[in-house]
Amino acid sequence: MVPASFISLEPRWGSNYLFLNTSIIREILEAREPDPLDQQKKQQLNELGTDLYSYKGNDVESYFAPNSPSGLYRLELISTEKDTNFKVYATTTPESDQPYPELPYDPRVDVTALGRTTVTLAWKPSPTISQLQQPIQYCVIINKEHNFKSLCAVEAKLNADDAFMTAPKPGLDFSPFDFAYFGFTSDSGPSRERTIGVKPVTTRVSRQMAGAWRVDLQQICIGNKNVFTVSDLKPDTQYYFDVFAVNTNSNMSTAYVGTFAKTKEEAKQKTIELKDGKVTDIFIKRKGVKFLRFAPVSSHQKMMLYVHSCLDAVQIQVRRDGKLLLSQNMEGVRQFQLRGKPKAKYLIRLKGSKKGASMLKILATNRPNKQPFPSVPEDTRIKVFDKLRTCSSVTVAWLGTQERNKFCVYKKLVENNYSEEQKKREQNQCIGPDIRKKSEKVVCKYFHSHILQKAVTTETIRGLQPGKSYLLDVYVIGHGGHSVKYQSKLIKTRRSC
Repeated sequence: MVPASFISLEPRWGSNYLFLNTSIIREILEAREPDPLDQQKKQQLNELGTDLYSYKGNDVESYFAPNSPSGLYRLELISTEKDTNFKVYATTTPESDQPYPELPYDPRVDVTALGRTTVTLAWKPSPTISQLQQPIQYCVIINKEHNFKSLCAVEAKLNADDAFMTAPKPGLDFSPFDFAYFGFTSDSGPSRERTIGVKPVTTRVSRQMAGAWRVDLQQICIGNKNVFTVSDLKPDTQYYFDVFAVNTNSNMSTAYVGTFAKTKEEAKQKTIELKDGKVTDIFIKRKGVKFLRFAPVSSHQKMMLYVHSCLDAVQIQVRRDGKLLLSQNMEGVRQFQLRGKPKAKYLIRLKGSKKGASMLKILATNRPNKQPFPSVPEDTRIKVFDKLRTCSSVTVAWLGTQERNKFCVYKKLVENNYSEEQKKREQNQCIGPDIRKKSEKVVCKYFHSHILQKAVTTETIRGLQPGKSYLLDVYVIGHGGHSVKYQSKLIKTRRSC
């Protein structure tokens, strides 16, 4: 810690005014209890001249002397807690300089609109724009800790990883021989020896380590607009907002009276009640969340949960009377067997995909019989045998399971420029064959294999047109009538044979 800094100011001969502005940041310079060293310094200072002004605090402070004779003026600043830095502006012509933007008669920042993730701020414009015709821009500061009194205090926080590095603890935050962490080059080669007194090479603290010390702070400069909406905030969270008017010529700034606000809570989700043994359709918006509740009437030893995710993967969590039983991502058809408990209640949380909306079919029961959805293999692709592709037919194959199920194949003539993006829009696995045209149906057949490695079947689709594109779909239909669609396959017949 550097206990004191001295700055000498020498006004021009014959000056009548002396104006001094100090903007002190971080853990600020405050008067300490006198000790022998301080008293010695004060004695030396008194020999040089008279004390004109003293102040302690962490604010922007000004000193103005209307009659100031020419001479040497000394400014002494003492840091009592930590290393710090500060900005000083001194002039002998304060009336003409006008380096700091003026504030309006009402310098408060108002919250005009409040949402779950947004806050709209408004403030009155600085008179410096209209009266002095000087360029002004406004900078908005957002953080979760406190309001700031000066813009340089904000800048110090933003650069805390470079200017103020917290001393790490050996063995916890760094290796005892991690010389690069402290800015030293590591000369560990066999032909080199470390010598005392080598000048260190200055390096920046790594972003990974700096992240632990960096305050959650955001600075946005928006030009000369005096209304701004802060977005991407967290619901039910208190934020502090500050606005600074910055003179872009002098780079000096003045703080408005900051404010704070708490964003609104998330809208309470309606909980869907699941009925024992009944399939329920669920729709979830992109990145949305749905809650489901299942309360079995009778005592039970286990609970079965059958889930069919029709589109992208979803995240599922299951709690029994508040205790987490299951948490994982899933797609396709899955079944979960959970341990039961007398009079237990289950809360199911479903979170949608980041890619888009999600659709699911879900069934919960404590009396498992035959599962509502057909079993499907992990690989639901349809394979095409290219060598068997002709002008009027294609041969395809797909995997089955050890369970006997009914499979139906459908084809649809599409344009030759039919894209993968269009195919994705038809990938909803929950849409059954009942909506397809009868003319698109190719065949339905039953298939299974006791040996899982041999559970594969083929089908030749005939009567196709030469050089045309078709979209092929395979549906597997379960005992309860619910179906699962395999991944669609786009094929094209040969032009000539």
